[in-house]
Amino acid sequence: MDRLLLRDDQWEQIVPLLPKRRGDQRKIAEDYRLFIEAVLWVVRTGSPWRDLPAPFGKWSRVYKRFSRWVKNGTWKFINQTVINDPDLEALMVDSTIVRAHQHAAGAEKKTALKPLAGPKED
Repeated sequence: MDRLLLRDDQWEQIVPLLPKRRGDQRKIAEDYRLFIEAVLWVVRTGSPWRDLPAPFGKWSRVYKRFSRWVKNGTWKFINQTVINDPDLEALMVDSTIVRAHQHAAGAEKKTALKPLAGPKED
């Protein structure tokens, strides 16, 4: 990807906050970086997960990990840790900036607009 959001120095600050996994730590770090870049891409563009560009991997796998990190508190921990860092504050992810389609929340479909009422007579 040629338009990544995280600089190397920002990434180095985030790495210690990520969940530990067994295996080749270098490969895991690369995987996590690509995953976080994918999440930031969705947040930045406001696109649905299904529109995630192929270089980030399968959208469903990225979404499943994102959802797991929300449920287990990983995102909350990262956000609370970097909230006061001016270089990283714009990278925080939470439900106030990740948009969902209006129908995802059960909103009714808009039909025709109702005409505005004129001024009331006394």
